Amino acid sequence: MSIQYFVESIPFPKFKKRSTSNWIKSVIILEGKTPGDISFVFCSDEYLLEVNRKYLQHDYFTDIITFDYVEDTNINGDIFISIDRVKENSLEYSSSFDNELHRILIHGVLHLLGYKDKKKGDKKLMTKKEDFYLKVLFDS
Repeated sequence: MSIQYFVESIPFPKFKKRSTSNWIKSVIILEGKTPGDISFVFCSDEYLLEVNRKYLQHDYFTDIITFDYVEDTNINGDIFISIDRVKENSLEYSSSFDNELHRILIHGVLHLLGYKDKKKGDKKLMTKKEDFYLKVLFDS
């Protein structure tokens, strides 16, 4: 079981890796699942666009792509995050970069936990979960 962080074509973003990993593991456990191997890859818009085109046949920018390798209750996956989008979102939503980065990290984990965000009700539930777990992180 491990949580790892990588970069592609960008400098490594600043955040507390150990406490973030512990937070992610605790969210998975609170959701009744077992933390497995999760890799986060921080990248540029252009890099993530290529991933989107190559693996999903989508030709548009996005902030996150999650590849789910979950087995039963064991949570595994690769999560690609555009740091360009995180910066843009922090400006758009008048939020700190740190808050937006952690929101997108947990968003990817919630996808691995089975949460969806395509339908209005699903998106509302996912945002509620994000808000709850961000509060857990920042209030601890």
